Amino acid sequence: MQAVPKACVAMALMLALSACGGSDEPQLMNLRSSGNGPDEFAILPPKALQMPPSLSALPPPTPGGSNLTDPTPEADAITALGGRPGAGVSDAALVAYAARNGVAADIRQVLAAEDLEYRRKHDGRLLERLFDVNVYFRAYEPMSLDQHAELARWRRLGVANPSAPPKSE
Repeated sequence: MQAVPKACVAMALMLALSACGGSDEPQLMNLRSSGNGPDEFAILPPKALQMPPSLSALPPPTPGGSNLTDPTPEADAITALGGRPGAGVSDAALVAYAARNGVAADIRQVLAAEDLEYRRKHDGRLLERLFDVNVYFRAYEPMSLDQHAELARWRRLGVANPSAPPKSE
């Protein structure tokens, strides 16, 4: 008779212990900071220090001005894409090119309404809703890109992408 209560206690302890387990899902669903600490995404690291060619020909200090180690993300992005920072190209040219086929003024509201309707249609099964299980990845899976298949397609077309990591199994 004592085996039954011990089994019940053991089962209850196993269930209680299994409730402490975490999830393997990526924690990118909540991008807001939950604490009072710094926001890691808002911090731009400075550029690396470099030794000047001549210590006797240093430029004069510019208090309150720019520094060679100050982050310049826009100029760095322009340079990385093959442009020249300060060459006079503005965002207006990019916006005009993107809007060449017309622009819907209410695009954000339309997309928000369409996404809300899609999420309502794919909001999970009864127990998933009851226990607040995240069904985001399964709901949007038909819209996700198979990166390895896309990489293979581009490589078949002869476009090299040496920076792509190999497929891990």
